[in-house]
Amino acid sequence: MKKYGKAYRAILEKVDLTKVYSLEEAVKVVKQTSVTKFDASIDINFNLNVNPTLADQLIRGTITLPHGNGKTKKVLVVTNTKLEEAKESGAEYFGGVEMLEKIRTQNWFDFDVIVATPDMMGELGKMGRVLGPKGLMPNPKTGTVTMDVKGAVADIKRGKIAYRVDKHGNLSMPIAKVSFSEQDLLDNLEAVVDAIAKARPSTVKGTYIRNIALSTTMGPAVYVTFAGRN
Repeated sequence: MKKYGKAYRAILEKVDLTKVYSLEEAVKVVKQTSVTKFDASIDINFNLNVNPTLADQLIRGTITLPHGNGKTKKVLVVTNTKLEEAKESGAEYFGGVEMLEKIRTQNWFDFDVIVATPDMMGELGKMGRVLGPKGLMPNPKTGTVTMDVKGAVADIKRGKIAYRVDKHGNLSMPIAKVSFSEQDLLDNLEAVVDAIAKARPSTVKGTYIRNIALSTTMGPAVYVTFAGRN
């Protein structure tokens, strides 16, 4: 049997691990489960009844959270044609092939998102094995391959996040910090649950969402109802 420290056991007493909470209840409970001394992230975790090897069941996309997720993302813009716009966009880094060369030769990854203009995709494609496994490859479906550099960077800074189901049907994303108000957390939670529910492939039969759980960094799972969204 796994042994927990005194502090963690105290947190566990606040959560009924056998219960599926309403969204409103879950918001109240999860904010009490932080076991860190810092302002922990709150993640949402879905287990979906999908087969990601089928193109129409590879659940992926983006969502702009109503209140952001409390994380500041560093953006790299890779472009030859929109350098001036990139400079004015608020991105931390911008440039052309020299930025890709820096990644390749110096193992440089001091950024969270790459926004690219279409003219750079040929060069970026050569780095698929480097960027792909890290989830950094720009994609038109997530709005990170675009001529609207300013708009893309602004969306990311406002809290736009990308999500993608893994090979086991799991999908996770950070949606808030413990310091968020209950209402702001609830707004973000509802937005994400509704977005994933609407992404249900037409080829999925029966149950689509198997379960949803909220958790703080290193905290226990708080299971959430998805009645009416399955």
